[in-house]
Amino acid sequence: MKPAGVLLRTRRDVAELLDLDECIAAVEAAFRSRGEGKVAPAGILGFTAEGGGFHIKAAALDEYFAAKINGNFFQNRERFGMPNIQGTVVLCDARNGYPLAVLDSIEITIRRTGASTAVAAKYLARADARIVTICGCGNQGRIQLAALARVRRLERAYAFDTDPARAESFAAEMSAQLAIPVEAVPEPGPAVRQSDMAVTCTPSRKPLLGPADVAPGTFVAAVGSDSADKQELDPRILASGTVVVDSLDQCAEIGELHHALEGLMTRSDVHAELSDLAAGTKPGRTHRDEITIFDSTGTALQDVAAAAVVYEKASRGGIGVLIDFAN
Repeated sequence: MKPAGVLLRTRRDVAELLDLDECIAAVEAAFRSRGEGKVAPAGILGFTAEGGGFHIKAAALDEYFAAKINGNFFQNRERFGMPNIQGTVVLCDARNGYPLAVLDSIEITIRRTGASTAVAAKYLARADARIVTICGCGNQGRIQLAALARVRRLERAYAFDTDPARAESFAAEMSAQLAIPVEAVPEPGPAVRQSDMAVTCTPSRKPLLGPADVAPGTFVAAVGSDSADKQELDPRILASGTVVVDSLDQCAEIGELHHALEGLMTRSDVHAELSDLAAGTKPGRTHRDEITIFDSTGTALQDVAAAAVVYEKASRGGIGVLIDFAN
């Protein structure tokens, strides 16, 4: 039966429908399907623009296909009072091409990225990991900390941002939300050295962390690099640790791996894709003192998994505006 129309959902709508626990489960299932060879690799296309750029990410999962168009302009907030990252996700029926939904991409991108870190931490962080440092105290930092709290029993967190006031605000908000002490810190290195886990989610173009900042046994998730000019980790951290990527091809082009491949590593040195861990074809952490790194560039596989959750919940509840574009 032909659908009644295309579902339109705003950012607020998506936030109400996309529960973080459901998103984590959906993203893990999508990576597992990829690791089992049930879905094709996701695709990506990038365009540069003055002051930023655009990327188009596309993937299919089960009966769904999704394409996300995002604009990344990291001066937007200061210049225009607009989000730095914004766009839409178009979700289609993969069996006949019908466009099922057009969804705001901001919350989908934020939540599926945090969900991926949580999935990676399940396999790569120590089971007794209790302390985490978040570098970058925007919306992504918030969801990263909340997602890690779903998979590890956090007891303390540190927050670093180049804007100290933002770090202080983050610390107060997340301490109340998670009921743990969250402390704003002036530098990331000393905090990471005291942590079991660390997440970098910034637009930095030079390393925030060096090898001396990462103690044995630490899990590091590098989330900010989604273009070749971005960098948050000294490449020596990757070269001396166990590296897991969300997409080997993508990370080799635009992730932290991209910088390590310039003389310190080869692609064959990468331990696994996250899909291999989710499918059980390769192991996660193998010993307590192992330094594990998750290079997270974000794939459309995560987008389609999250978008499908939103669409199915909205459809079951009869929620949203329907427009028949073909009429």
